[in-house]
Amino acid sequence: MPNPFRLLEHRADIEQALRRVGELLAARGASYAIVIVGGAALNLLGIVARSTRDVDVLAFATRSRTRRAWRLDAPPDPLPEPLAAAIRTVGRDMGLAETWLNTGPALQWRQGLPPGFAQRVRWRRYGALWVGIADRVDLVRLKLYAAADDHPGGRHAQDLIALDPSDAELRAAARWVESQDASPAFGRVVREVVTYVRSRRGAGGNG
Repeated sequence: MPNPFRLLEHRADIEQALRRVGELLAARGASYAIVIVGGAALNLLGIVARSTRDVDVLAFATRSRTRRAWRLDAPPDPLPEPLAAAIRTVGRDMGLAETWLNTGPALQWRQGLPPGFAQRVRWRRYGALWVGIADRVDLVRLKLYAAADDHPGGRHAQDLIALDPSDAELRAAARWVESQDASPAFGRVVREVVTYVRSRRGAGGNG
């Protein structure tokens, strides 16, 4: 049975949806800060130009008034009602699934993030919604992890190729990913993905 909901087709689509959420939050006097990863993050950074079905929220954030730095926290479950209501309304108005913005990647929060992740997040403001986008170096690591859980030629591997990591970046990413699961079988899969990515980008001795 075909999916009745439309996809977020491109970067402008994603930004429109986020901006509408921010406008609805502002009308209710609410404000939130989220950190996103996945296809939406890659689109917003201009690394890929492809459709995605959702916006993946990895973390919530609060900003220190004194240091003006962001502290990341695990996403609440369920989401705060003002935010959840705005997500539902925008989904309905744009023909998206009710859960087009979701905390599916939150499991990674419990497993651990790459060192220095929070300091590298890039922030954008959409009305009363602050959106932090994972840095490219962290997206390389997270996409390698996802590709190892998927298969070497899958969508996550294609996104990893689009990130165009150097050999040094792939080595660093592989070390972090293998630290998440020390089993020999998982390590072999990680190496297979790395080999696949290198072969597709023709990096040879890059980095």
